[in-house]
Amino acid sequence: MNSQNKNIFYHPFVVAFCNFGLVMLLYSLTRLFFFFITRDAYSDITTSHFFELMAGGLRFDLTALLYLNSLYLLLMLLPFKFRQNGTYQTVAKWCYWVPNIVGLLVNCGDIAYMQFTGRRTTITFLSEFQNDGNLGTIILKGIGQYWYITLFFIACCAILILLTRKRTICETNLRPLLYYIRESVIFVASVYFIVIGIRGGFGAYTRPITLSNALQYTNHPNETNIVLNTPFAIMRSTESESIPRLTYFEAEKAASVMTPVHEGNHDNFDAKNVVVIIIESFSKEYIGYFNHDLESGTYQGYTPFLDSLLQHSVTYPLSLASGRKSIDAMPSVLSSIPMIISPYILTPYSTNKVSSIADCLNRKGYETAFFHGAPNGSMGFQAYARSAGFGAYYGLDEYDREGDFDGVWAIWDEPFLQFYARKMTEMKQPFMTAVFTASSHHPFQVPAEYEGVFPDGIIPIHKCVGYTDNALRKFFDFAKTQPWYENTLFVITADHTNQLTFPEYLNDKGIFEVPIVFFDPQMSDSLLNIVHNEPISQTDIMPSVLNYLHYDTDYFAFGQDGLTQTKQHPYAINYNNGLYQIFTDSLLIQFDGTEVKAVYNFKQDRLLHDNIAGTTDINSALEYLKAYLEQYTNRLIDNRFTLE
Repeated sequence: MNSQNKNIFYHPFVVAFCNFGLVMLLYSLTRLFFFFITRDAYSDITTSHFFELMAGGLRFDLTALLYLNSLYLLLMLLPFKFRQNGTYQTVAKWCYWVPNIVGLLVNCGDIAYMQFTGRRTTITFLSEFQNDGNLGTIILKGIGQYWYITLFFIACCAILILLTRKRTICETNLRPLLYYIRESVIFVASVYFIVIGIRGGFGAYTRPITLSNALQYTNHPNETNIVLNTPFAIMRSTESESIPRLTYFEAEKAASVMTPVHEGNHDNFDAKNVVVIIIESFSKEYIGYFNHDLESGTYQGYTPFLDSLLQHSVTYPLSLASGRKSIDAMPSVLSSIPMIISPYILTPYSTNKVSSIADCLNRKGYETAFFHGAPNGSMGFQAYARSAGFGAYYGLDEYDREGDFDGVWAIWDEPFLQFYARKMTEMKQPFMTAVFTASSHHPFQVPAEYEGVFPDGIIPIHKCVGYTDNALRKFFDFAKTQPWYENTLFVITADHTNQLTFPEYLNDKGIFEVPIVFFDPQMSDSLLNIVHNEPISQTDIMPSVLNYLHYDTDYFAFGQDGLTQTKQHPYAINYNNGLYQIFTDSLLIQFDGTEVKAVYNFKQDRLLHDNIAGTTDINSALEYLKAYLEQYTNRLIDNRFTLE
């Protein structure tokens, strides 16, 4: 082979093409690695479908890597001979290494984080943790705990650096004019195809691909985590997670199907205290009361106290979270605002005026306060509590004892719940309070004095669940001795699910199943004996509480009362990786905004294997879902989340 032919293999275009192919290969290896360590969550994926997901992922890898490598490709493809200069090639090499190592770091790191959130990390992560000074500590702990992901990342970086083609040759026997013409043609053609790759397709009418395009390769929304990569999710979410205005109906038709305006038509307002307890990461899978009939084994649960309390409470066979993150829960539980597309707190409309249980009860002379044992400002909770009308906020700054911080997130649950109970004793009745616990969370530790006390269970979170359940027992033991206890409605729920093990929960229904519990020491038997077959969600908590108190003023809430009566519209709605989900008493319907993608009868098909779309009547539920989405999006944009 003559020198001219040899030089072709060192041409900057060929070198850039090979290096780009190398990083594409590494992203596919990362996808394989992610699937391998989370395969239990995707047990129903066939071999042929897996290859479909892998092939679909190449499209998103191409877009992300063209973004990350744009400067490198520009340096390599400029039609000038100075590209063979040693210093120039060194600069180009580092412009290749640095962005791709950062991209691999983000992509690998998200393998661990996705196991808790159920979705690829987006740009909202930066806003979600902007006030948390403990992020560095959490990351360092994660590096050690997920050592196998750390080693995989190091291996990927080593492959990237060692196999990078570095040498380029621009010498040619062509005359200068012909050389520059040829190189310019290569440059222009390359830029054209790079733009096409970034957009995700050909054609003047092709919209740039976004996160939702991953759905075209999947059978279930959680499979988008396999198709997507995190750099793509972060880059695209900066522009694609805005809330679009929807118009499914003419004029005011949507309001006739679904309205968030509730009439306060009661008499004899009952000024009970209201205590809302939002437990970190408590899936229904952990609670034995809900799982006595699981087909997968003789499962007893890790919450003996909650199991006993639930026997004297109103609860539900199907109760659902709005989202998969802590930041999704507070607006849903306290203000009846769902998580649609993006957490409300992180949307551009988060400064809108909102209502809440606290806001409504302030008007009745209640004293209100929100409690969260993390550093003040964490997760944006303090800001939201103020905007939602809570009169006081108690965080780490207000905690009155030293030495109870867990070292990562917040005050341990047991001492903080005791602090919470003592503060309520100091408050004037009637009061409305809410507390957000923290200990049942990664890195899944319990206080040193409780090591070995609670069952380790199957997964790391189980011992933390036992600890928090015991902290709740001690909270209620103290509360029973206080003068406010007998006149209090307690609401217990969780912000979202976390680590799951049983197939019944590893699906698009189970990943949202959290407890929703109403307990009143003086609750009448007539309420305790109501059979609730309809689904309930976190957004139903606010209207349920207000109707229980016989609230006599109109108020705003997207949910419905599911406590004092059966729901007028027997549905629950949430958002799952690009699909809107509506639940009936037996069906899960998944809708992408335009068409129904799947329907499952979860009573007959507990693992959601059989898509029965087109074989059953879903018109009423679908009409309600469209009206719900139209009301939410348009009122959000127009700042109409209150009645004022």
